[in-house]
Amino acid sequence: MKTRALVTVAACLLLAGSGVGSAALGGDASEANANWTNTGGPVDESGFSRLRQINKANIGELGLAWSLDLDGEVSLEATPLAVDGVLYFTGSYCAVYAVDAISGKILWKYDPKIWQRSPAKFGSNFGVNRGVAYADGRIFLGALDGHLTALNAKTGGVEWEVQTVPETSRHTITGAPRVFNGKVIIGNAGADSNQRGFVTAYDQKTGKQAWRFYTVPGAPEQNAGDPIMEMAAKTWTGEYWKVGGGGGTVWNGITFDPELNQIYLGVGNAGPYNPKVRNPGGGDNLFVASIVALNADTGKYVWHYQQNPNEAWDYKATANMIETTLTLDGKRRKVLMQSPTNGFFYVIDRVTGKLISAEKTGKVTWAKKIDLKTGRPVEEPNIRYETGETIMWPSMIGTHNWQAMSFNPKTGLVYIPYMQLGARYATKVKPGEFSFGGMTADGYKADDQDGTGALLAWDPVRQKARWKVPLETIWNGGTLTTGGDLVFQGTADGYFSAYDAVSGARLWRFNAGLGIIAAPISYSVAGKQYVSVLVGYGGTTAALSKFLNVGWKYGAQPRRLLTFALDGKASPPPSPPPDMAVHAVDDPSLTLNEADVKQGRGLSMFCIACHGVGLKAAGSPAPDLRESQIALSQESLWAVVHDGALQDRGMPKFDMLTRDQVNKLHAYIRATARESLGLRKPEGDTGASSF
Repeated sequence: MKTRALVTVAACLLLAGSGVGSAALGGDASEANANWTNTGGPVDESGFSRLRQINKANIGELGLAWSLDLDGEVSLEATPLAVDGVLYFTGSYCAVYAVDAISGKILWKYDPKIWQRSPAKFGSNFGVNRGVAYADGRIFLGALDGHLTALNAKTGGVEWEVQTVPETSRHTITGAPRVFNGKVIIGNAGADSNQRGFVTAYDQKTGKQAWRFYTVPGAPEQNAGDPIMEMAAKTWTGEYWKVGGGGGTVWNGITFDPELNQIYLGVGNAGPYNPKVRNPGGGDNLFVASIVALNADTGKYVWHYQQNPNEAWDYKATANMIETTLTLDGKRRKVLMQSPTNGFFYVIDRVTGKLISAEKTGKVTWAKKIDLKTGRPVEEPNIRYETGETIMWPSMIGTHNWQAMSFNPKTGLVYIPYMQLGARYATKVKPGEFSFGGMTADGYKADDQDGTGALLAWDPVRQKARWKVPLETIWNGGTLTTGGDLVFQGTADGYFSAYDAVSGARLWRFNAGLGIIAAPISYSVAGKQYVSVLVGYGGTTAALSKFLNVGWKYGAQPRRLLTFALDGKASPPPSPPPDMAVHAVDDPSLTLNEADVKQGRGLSMFCIACHGVGLKAAGSPAPDLRESQIALSQESLWAVVHDGALQDRGMPKFDMLTRDQVNKLHAYIRATARESLGLRKPEGDTGASSF
């Protein structure tokens, strides 16, 4: 208990001395207003609110204060901000909402209409956005098409806008910006499409670029004169810049350290995945799957720590990173904590970038351990599918993904949305499998625990679990922890729960009527504490639908913002229950040409991200095409797929496809529908994904 007490004291001392005001920290219950001004709450990204009006003793009195239905939204991943009585958050396709924090009334809404502004980029990713940033009366939005926009926080009016990525690239933005020192920083997604990663900082007032940092090297002429890129390029082999951009995109985790004036970047996976294609001579491939520290004023490199040298499994360091001070071996250490996809929990010295400790949080088979002297993993054999196939844990979605973990300095524990699932990677593509770059990747189950999740309380000092709450679903929401000794989390089965932060006992839960993947927040207005969470299951559920599908049909359940308070008496409108059945439709008069079906199957690669492998995603984040009346007709399918008839509702147009190609895609959809109706023998789809 002595060590734990030291952890608590050290962490609280850091919070008090970091220069972060009580409003940014979540404040105390005695304050009239306590804000949540950053995606992770405090600047340390801890997801911790010091508010304690709602606590273990009175949690049974928590009720719904108000709800707001969000028509037209689908996947809701954003963590709202709370600033002086107003909530700010984003929808699926980057619309920004400003909502009165007491009544739930919409004050203004800004819709960038990315489907109209950038139709090509609109089709580069499924529609998700993880939120906005706030500073000095401005809201900053990073949109899917790569635009960064500054909005007036009171009116929603545009103050400035810049395009942060090349117009013709496959870069997109899904993450929230961060603000610091008069600047706003944004990264991008696109590693799965082999795009080269980078982050850019802009002046908050003018939108003028302050600096840019690339996270992987480019062609030799691009690296020339840049000592950091020249250093990184030495860890890549072959003509990697011709194969693809290398990946390493920073699409989620970014943390600002006001004590050290540093920015920490969570860098993503490599692209292409297969290192034999990308990196034929071997090498670490800096800075993929790494944490990189930069000087916040100049954007210059300070240090890096790489979690997965020569990454080959879609592992990434993009999860949120929490900064704090821990007492370790009797010494106070400024640390950065992360639980990335690869299954280890890392504690890193944020001054030097040196690894302090790393342990497995669950089922991990790709490495025996992390060598604390070198900081490198002690890898198992054949993990890069050298023999043509590898089965290992965790899967590409990891033991923890973008859904935020939180840290409570009172308990000294980190609360992690944990997942367990294996993966099969293969360069020998079997009949019926989809291939991507000459390989396949898919989730893999070996026991009853695979495909499930948990709320995991992790002790970062002892590097072991303190408690664990098993969950039947795997793709669950981020966590919030509070000064009331509580942990809040929403889950895929549609429940929003509060747990005892010390013991893990479930103390309260609410049926939200739809799965939750976003993280909650807590704030106070006029001395009253509230807890809010966005409800909208989806995101990457299509790519691994056979593991992540829990029966939420597209458009069947309303997407909502729910806000709770003590003695809340509101009741949300009813929501249909989950439905795992496939209600396929068919046109018996249609005769299918088998050659068309086969070619249509190949063309369905355009559809996988939203409609699932084999078009078998059961309704989230897009309709199940086997159930679609639109997909019954070649003409209506052409109008939607080629002409973009439903762009304003989230369906991109693919006008590069010919009429003949769309007709063949139609044949494949009809074949899959008949398979689900038992009218046709399945063609051997395995569910393998080009994830």
